[in-house]
Amino acid sequence: MRLSDLFRHCHGCGGGQLTWRELGVLIRQLPGDARTRLALGDRDGLWGLAEQLQAAHLDTARIANWQRANAGVPEHQQSKPPPPLERPGVKGPRRITAAELLAHRERTRRNAPRAIAA
Repeated sequence: MRLSDLFRHCHGCGGGQLTWRELGVLIRQLPGDARTRLALGDRDGLWGLAEQLQAAHLDTARIANWQRANAGVPEHQQSKPPPPLERPGVKGPRRITAAELLAHRERTRRNAPRAIAA
């Protein structure tokens, strides 16, 4: 199958030999490290099971080293625990701003059902 099939018309079927839907399915089925997926900005598939397990192992080792370094140290003098390694497709914790909270409260108040007067 070729990309040019997308623009080639089939006389009997009324459409192209390759539809946009089929093209999307083919792209989604590409391996995670395929150049097409990387060019589209998809970085989630770069790490397989082996890479995820290695990152989990490193996170555990870093926490263990942090615990040993802070053994016997009063809690208020301990260093911060190490953050986990960044992984493709995993977003870190997000801080919510006061403006976002106020906007959410306003939206929920505006969309809340009105009380019926008796």
